[in-house]
Amino acid sequence: MLQTRGVAAVEELVILAGVYAAISAWTVHFAAARPELALSNLVVGIALAVLGLCMSMVPERSQDLNFVVLLLGAWLIVSPWVVSRGPDTGMILSNVITGACVCLFALTAGGLLMSKSKRT
Repeated sequence: MLQTRGVAAVEELVILAGVYAAISAWTVHFAAARPELALSNLVVGIALAVLGLCMSMVPERSQDLNFVVLLLGAWLIVSPWVVSRGPDTGMILSNVITGACVCLFALTAGGLLMSKSKRT
């Protein structure tokens, strides 16, 4: 039970990271300069928030979705260079830090779920 609560807590952090990723273009003020990156962040952020919400509701079944969250975090890291040309420092830092946090959250939740499955 305690392991499941830990996974749910980590997945709630994924929700917060997804919400930040969705609004980051307007927070860091690059939505007008790079609308393609703003759209990418919006879509990925909404997807992360929805996945985090689903995973925190049923953490026992979220092991397969952790891989998707990990991929979305990796996409956030590389997207400034893939989606837009010549990203500035604010775009890069916002996406790389958010993507690294999302990857860390996914790996932590996956580790908690794996240790729980070994105990049972």
